[in-house]
Amino acid sequence: MNSDTHRADTTIAALLTLKQAADTLQVSTKTVRRWVQSGELIHHRFGRQLRISEIDLQAFIDAGRQP
Repeated sequence: MNSDTHRADTTIAALLTLKQAADTLQVSTKTVRRWVQSGELIHHRFGRQLRISEIDLQAFIDAGRQP
């Protein structure tokens, strides 16, 4: 049997910096940081760095939270 048939179909979403997320949403990094701190925008922390997955950013946009 092929080992590919036993592997879960998982996709790793790209992780964006706050600046990349801000550029995508056309807002300031301060606004993105505010959304992260309030819990409105899901983020991932790696040490002191914050990253936002493309999937979470799209969910945020779909929820209508983009100004």
